[in-house]
Amino acid sequence: MADRPGVIRRQLALLSDAVASKLWPVPLIAVVCAVLLGIALPLLDRVVDDDLPTWVSGLVFSGGVDAARAVLSAIAGSLITATSLTFSLTVVALQLASSQASPRLLRMFASDRMVHATLAMFLGTFAYALTVLRTVEDATEDADEFVPRIALTVASVLTLASVVMLVVFLAHLARQLRVETMMRDVHREASLTINVLADADPGEPVAAPRRPEHVHTVLAEASGFITGVDRGGLIRRAAQGDIVVRELRTVGASVIEGTPLLEWWRRGVPDDDDLRRDEQLGADLAGFVQSGYERTARQDVGFGLRQLADVAVKALSPGVNDPTTAVHALGHIAAVLGDLAERPTRPEAYADADGVARLLPTGDGFDAFLEVGLAQIRHYGSGDPEVVARLLSLIDDVAWRARRADQREALRAQLGRIEASVDAAEFDDVERERFRGLAERARAALSRIG
Repeated sequence: MADRPGVIRRQLALLSDAVASKLWPVPLIAVVCAVLLGIALPLLDRVVDDDLPTWVSGLVFSGGVDAARAVLSAIAGSLITATSLTFSLTVVALQLASSQASPRLLRMFASDRMVHATLAMFLGTFAYALTVLRTVEDATEDADEFVPRIALTVASVLTLASVVMLVVFLAHLARQLRVETMMRDVHREASLTINVLADADPGEPVAAPRRPEHVHTVLAEASGFITGVDRGGLIRRAAQGDIVVRELRTVGASVIEGTPLLEWWRRGVPDDDDLRRDEQLGADLAGFVQSGYERTARQDVGFGLRQLADVAVKALSPGVNDPTTAVHALGHIAAVLGDLAERPTRPEAYADADGVARLLPTGDGFDAFLEVGLAQIRHYGSGDPEVVARLLSLIDDVAWRARRADQREALRAQLGRIEASVDAAEFDDVERERFRGLAERARAALSRIG
């Protein structure tokens, strides 16, 4: 049986990610709350309007039925127009981000809390005004006219708040459209992912057990990208079945339905050969690996590097021709690689509460992250002197934070490849002398730390 707390946590994480990455959940919640408020406040008005103190009566709405309807109709009409404007500006921002930066940055705009809050304010106020409008009543033979004064006052306050929100949203959008802001947000998200994963060891590190000749293979149930792995759940389920599990795909890797995802084997000699039980166990283990058709930064530490490299490559394309942006992107890449260099070494295996090895993790090494961050930029930017200079400086910067021998070796290999690209490009003697100086400084940093 699958681990129920783990299943609940995975479902909550998926729900949280879905809410954060889509435009509709928060505005929809705001509309529902606004309708409920629009029903509740007129009921309150019927009870307390006649007994309001004089000073309160001077603050709340004091117009008649016609004035109330005119105000509420104006609010509803203006707010739906402002909502249309907000959507239009957001779509323009998404198009600009896609064409000038990277299509993978669209998710950040869709998950922007300011966009969610602005749409929620506008649609909520619109729904509230319409709900209150239906409670305004003319005088009849059986009842006096009814104007929900407190509800009308709240509608006016919400409208003023919406106007302020529109001004704040326009300023926010102008700032978000800057490529520097986009790269800063990607950098911040990547660093947060690295820090969270560094503090989230699911068990005690132990030596890896020997892999037997016969193992069971768990196949992927759907195609897409691996977006997360509940290692704690895998360890608990492995302990329940007295098995060892080995990961075959890293978070962020592309996986095809029906291809290997995990391996597992029993400790010692199995006491039976129950095929049905083995199939159920494999299905339980597969449930601890989440996948989707889009990479996310929740557990994917390489996704931030991918986005930053995409921004730099787009900037180096002939259609954009903005090498300065590529240089700035390399600065963020250097910082993220430095964070990765200081991350603890991934253990061979994780143990359960009894100290028994249960999970053999996998993941990209520092050399793989270095390749993601530099390979394409080196290829497309090897003819620009500023890009080449920043690539050489990046090796120097990251070298100061790389402590392990394998990391320094990977940096030396990248330095050699950068120099080979420089040798194949057309630079004058002054530029080549500058590059030699930067390369020697990088080698000195690697040797000094080593």
